[in-house]
Amino acid sequence: MAVRILSVTSGSPADLAGIRKEERILSINGEEIYDEIDYQALTANENLSVSVDNGTMIRELHIIKEEWEPLGLCLDETQIMKPRHCCNHCLFCFVDQLPQGMRSSLYVKDDDWRHSLMMGNYVTLTNVTEQEFQRILRRKASPLYISVHATDPEVRCRMLRNPKAGNLMDRLKKLKDNGLEFHCQIVLCPDINDGDILSRSIDDLASLWPAARSLAIVPVGLTMHREGLTKLRRFNAVSAASMLEMIHSCQERFLKELGTRFVFPSDEFYCICHQPLPEANEYEDYPQIENGVGMLRLLDQECRDAAEDLILENISKKPSGRRILIPTGVSARPFILNLVNRYAPEGTDIQVIAVKNNFFGETITVTGLIVGRDLISALQGIKCDEILICDTMLRENTNRFLDDMTLEEVCNALGCPVRVIPNNGESLIRALWKLEDENG
Repeated sequence: MAVRILSVTSGSPADLAGIRKEERILSINGEEIYDEIDYQALTANENLSVSVDNGTMIRELHIIKEEWEPLGLCLDETQIMKPRHCCNHCLFCFVDQLPQGMRSSLYVKDDDWRHSLMMGNYVTLTNVTEQEFQRILRRKASPLYISVHATDPEVRCRMLRNPKAGNLMDRLKKLKDNGLEFHCQIVLCPDINDGDILSRSIDDLASLWPAARSLAIVPVGLTMHREGLTKLRRFNAVSAASMLEMIHSCQERFLKELGTRFVFPSDEFYCICHQPLPEANEYEDYPQIENGVGMLRLLDQECRDAAEDLILENISKKPSGRRILIPTGVSARPFILNLVNRYAPEGTDIQVIAVKNNFFGETITVTGLIVGRDLISALQGIKCDEILICDTMLRENTNRFLDDMTLEEVCNALGCPVRVIPNNGESLIRALWKLEDENG
């Protein structure tokens, strides 16, 4: 197997050794380069024997560099580095619940442990062969992010609808035995993996601490596009409160036994049952922030920190007479309204609008899944000078919402400028006070 070199960093060890772009790497220290994981692991050494093919001859180069110093090559994204597809048919799969007519990339189900290592994507490990699992151990791929859902083999196989899903605990124990770490998540479905099944899953995973670093519990997300799919029900205020009571009890026990709360429910559970969020210290180092665990509390803390400096510095030139709309998900609206009331400058008229999700269904209440057409429907006709939206509504590094509408199209439809603000407290304070956003 040979991997094409796209570029060579000037002055790097590879450049000084005479490696040039368009050449191909055959092996490093006698091992083939299967993908970026192999390349990064093998080039971390001080002494490298690199086999390079320039099309006419094969050269064997000996390179001495500092340990962990980059070799200096940018490799071609070969076919084998493209995301591996999921082989499960999960009862709760969100992709299966998407409406028709969206762009094709949104319907791709990936489940690639390499992307888990590099980008923090959650994976099930069901499509990992034993040979590939040994490569995970050999390459010390850590930390990984594992979708568990249930440690009971029968329940997990039923939830993922995959007969290969039942050996997870054996693999997690092997990760621990080999010094690898991992974070876990459970998508909780009422009457399927809650109750005693959840209790067992939590205890099983906690038994693997400190290799198992944390566990997030998130509620199943159900859209209105579930024709022909397994009947599932969502959490309500009563069931969410009951689940939180159980989790809090586990946290108290683990804090005494392990020195960490270990298991963390997502913010959405607190919003569902209208309970106050835990204090910032109860999220420890926010290990599951990308899973919506502690995101609102962190935003609150960031607003406090930013307000102390920014508002004090700019109190003499506070803006007034502005009319601002802030659309948000239904579940987060009370929390965002509280922040705005605390930190908005006097004389500024701000409306926090809860946007009903007609695109996915009103059961979807999070801000990140608001689409362009629902923004237009919720805000049309409301007079304002500016609309502030969170960047989580847009696909990363694009100006498009999930329904493929562009930011420009939404601005034109509403006849008002829309300002996209990063999802952090300082950016919100700056937007409220009409300050240049240094983070945006």
